[in-house]
Amino acid sequence: MKESLQVGIEHTLRFRVSPAQIVPALYPEAPEFQVMPAVFATGFMVGLIEWACVQAISPHLDGPNEQTVGTHINVSHEAATPPGMEVAVKVRLTEVQGRHLEFVVEAYDGVDVISRGTHERFIIDVERFTQKVQRKQSAVGK
Repeated sequence: MKESLQVGIEHTLRFRVSPAQIVPALYPEAPEFQVMPAVFATGFMVGLIEWACVQAISPHLDGPNEQTVGTHINVSHEAATPPGMEVAVKVRLTEVQGRHLEFVVEAYDGVDVISRGTHERFIIDVERFTQKVQRKQSAVGK
């Protein structure tokens, strides 16, 4: 990681919700989801929050071999957002403890705050991480 990776880094990611990010699209094979409202799915919202955090810190990592993975998410989903609306995710890096990073996050759809909370990420060495995953796959014969 670079010396520029410091508490206080802020970033905003704007994203227009499409029909590909609604609840029925989350798991098309799940009949239970198919009958749910056509609004921004929590699962896709979590991914958008992670994406904003990755964008915030990527310039401060020694990529491409140094990346981050999500390790904890604690967010609300407070309001429904229909497709076509733009969501702005604002993130702020609040803690750097070695390779452990913590963010405060908030998402707004132009009408309501739709999410707020925290997200934690961990800086990995891609080569070592990939080796661990391959060992795990081998252990189960995949």
